[in-house]
Order: sequence, then structure tokens, then C-alpha cells
Amino acid sequence: MNNLIELDLVSMGFALGLMVLAMALSAWQHLGLTGSLLMATGRTIVQLLVVGYLLALVFALRNPWAVLAIVLTMTIIATVVARNRISRKLPQLVPILGSSLVLSTGFTLAYVNLLVLRLEPWYEPQYLVPLAGIVLGNSMNAAALAGERFVSTLNNSQLDIETHLSLGATPRQATQLYRREAIKAGLIPTLNSMLVVGIVTLPGIITGQILSGVDPLNASLYQMLIMFMLAFTTLLTAIILINGIDRQYFNQAAQLRKF
Repeated sequence: MNNLIELDLVSMGFALGLMVLAMALSAWQHLGLTGSLLMATGRTIVQLLVVGYLLALVFALRNPWAVLAIVLTMTIIATVVARNRISRKLPQLVPILGSSLVLSTGFTLAYVNLLVLRLEPWYEPQYLVPLAGIVLGNSMNAAALAGERFVSTLNNSQLDIETHLSLGATPRQATQLYRREAIKAGLIPTLNSMLVVGIVTLPGIITGQILSGVDPLNASLYQMLIMFMLAFTTLLTAIILINGIDRQYFNQAAQLRKF
């Protein structure tokens, strides 16, 4: 069972027709989205073509340094995007974010590599690059959600926190509830996806594998592995990030800082 349908220029031309129809619908309804749709279409084409050619080169080289360079680039981009969604005022947010993404993604990939997939070689780009991309993308979203919630809550609850501190609470005791709520917020998308996967939605991984001719049961097992990876990685990312931000908000005298 491997009846993969190759997409040629004619097929992609008809696929592009869907975006033309979307722009026509936008113009018809006077939504003002034509320019945004056109820009999104252009960026999608350019970005995915570049990624496709780049990954084809990396897969052909099968060089560990090339694979690590791809993963490092994705990590840097994810860090910058998440930082922009959380805050630009926290001085140490970038290293905290970067370390949380590196530690959580690195541990998860190492665990799956050694115990589940047992890749030979360990840097097999066919597996490592897409798995790293999926994990980093979801970790970035979890970090942005958790970090934005935590920072906004701390900024809006300074009087409550200072009241707890004046009554003898430690900084961690004063922000304990806020940390928990922020971490939970970061996990909501992943948990929601796990609750409905295979029932309401078929995620991109399982859909792509089935379209490429993979046995549906094996595709389901891979999707199961990915969901477990995402649950662990997003949780670990949120925990590391929130605890790092929490320390930034207090000085050595346990006084609340204002950013």
C-alpha cells in the first residue's frame, strides 16, 4: 500500500485556485482580506519551497552538524517569536525562553531517540528534523501562552503580591497560584488536542502519513507518540519558563520588581 500521488505544477496550479477563490470571496463580501490573503499565499509558497529544497539537501547530506544547525535555527526563531508575544521589557527573558526550549526539546528528543525509535544514526534527519519542528512549534505556543498569562497577572496583581510579602510570605508562596494558572494555560491547547484527536480531528501528521501510503494503524501509533511528546515537552517548557520569569520579578531582598 504505497500509492503516493505526486503533485506536479498543473496540480499545484489548481490548488492555488483555492486561494484565488478565497480572495474573490473576500472581495465579494467586502472583508478587506484580499491583501492579507495574497501576502499569506506568497509567503506560504516561498517559505515552503525554501524549506523543501533545504530539507532535501540536509537529507541528502546526512550530516549531524547540518541537522543540528536546522534544529538550532528553529529554536532561535521560536524563542524570538515567543518573546515578542510575552514581553519585551524583561531583561533575561530571551535566555530563559531559549534554555526552556532547548532543555525540554533536547530531553524529549533524546528520550524518544534512545528508547522509542532507536535511530541509526542518532541524527537521522528524516525523523529528527520533523519531530524537532513539531515539538518546538508546540513548545513555543505553550511558552507564549503561559508566559503572557504569568507576566500580565504579575503586573496586574502587584498589590496582592506585596500584601502577601508584607505578611511574611516568600516570593514563591506569594506567586504560587499565579504560576499554577499560567502553566495550566500553556497546556490547554495540547490537552484539548489530546481529548479529541482521532474523533473530531485528524492531525496533520497522521493525515500526511496516510496520504503518503503508510498503514493507517502505524500512522495512528506515530500520532500517539507525538501527542505524548507534546504533552511532556509543553509541560516541561512551561514549568522552566514560569519559574525563570518568577525569579526575575524579585530581587535578592525578596522585593517585587516592576517592569
